[in-house]
Amino acid sequence: MTENTENTPLAPEDRKIITLARSARARNGVAEGAAVRDETGRTYVAGTVELDSLRLSALRTAVAMAVASGATSLEAAAVVTEADAPADADRAAVRDLGGPATPVLLAGPDGALRGTVTAG
Repeated sequence: MTENTENTPLAPEDRKIITLARSARARNGVAEGAAVRDETGRTYVAGTVELDSLRLSALRTAVAMAVASGATSLEAAAVVTEADAPADADRAAVRDLGGPATPVLLAGPDGALRGTVTAG
């Protein structure tokens, strides 16, 4: 995982999706919050889904929301979690819509960026 440093500040658009992901996590009291930005700049925000019949990570839910809304590509994704890295299945979902170079921003519950990986 590539760590972001103070010498490489986040773009405002990337800070926004981390903030939205963090808000979804806190508002819904779930394990993860995520947000994705599509090719037109629209954002889709989701939290972890845990039903008896359906379990989806926050990032896979956000990607599904983007697809269901007509997005054809992703510019970036963010996940707020206590995990050390985005799950492989999450990266695969981002890759399916955005391609292997799509950045996935990983932030802790406090919203601090812990690293960036590509979907590839």
